[in-house]
Amino acid sequence: MREEYDFTNSVKNPYAKKVKKQISIKIEEDTIDYFKDLASKIGIPYQNLINSYLTDCAMKHIEPKLKWV
Repeated sequence: MREEYDFTNSVKNPYAKKVKKQISIKIEEDTIDYFKDLASKIGIPYQNLINSYLTDCAMKHIEPKLKWV
């Protein structure tokens, strides 16, 4: 192993920004069941499906329309 390495011609990893961050979030059981059922039909993990859906909403700048009763 070398004592020093030369990184002057290195290239930045293009995927570095796409790293996922683990968080804790409270989601209603019915909602989780919905995504689990849908994910099993599609054939992907439900957490990937939820992430994909939220990413799509964020990219399209979709804002929720909520009415509190």
